[in-house]
Amino acid sequence: MRLSTRGHYGLKAMFDLAQHYGAAPVPLKLIAERQSLSEHYLEQLLGALRKAGLVKSVRGAQGGYMLAREPDRIKVGDVIRVLEGPIAPVDCVNETNPAECDQFECCVTRTVWAKVRDSIAGVLDSISLGDMCRDARQIHPGGEGSGPSGTS
Repeated sequence: MRLSTRGHYGLKAMFDLAQHYGAAPVPLKLIAERQSLSEHYLEQLLGALRKAGLVKSVRGAQGGYMLAREPDRIKVGDVIRVLEGPIAPVDCVNETNPAECDQFECCVTRTVWAKVRDSIAGVLDSISLGDMCRDARQIHPGGEGSGPSGTS
């Protein structure tokens, strides 16, 4: 299972917002610059995250984006599911809508894929944006993240 840039970049943007939680809304342009992301692509991602209730947008000169709730209450899995869809290494073990399979009763590999799905989901659902911020502070005390853009 490989995540697309939607999940990767969307998580970077959410991490950026988590690092600035409690401050003024963060302009899209600033997030894009700090994370080295396309402003147009980021706008699409944040639109999907806004519709899902994970971010809020504020219009106007002092506008921008902010998390809709505390960083500790937003899990990495929440972000990934909004941007990538249900977690599933193969369609027959999709979290929300498993595909029909004529070998459902006797498929040995299905149990393997279900365990892989559950392991991935367990990790993604065990890490919050707040956890990511704390990890970043331990890795780079006094900084905002890792690398020149603030995240990796």
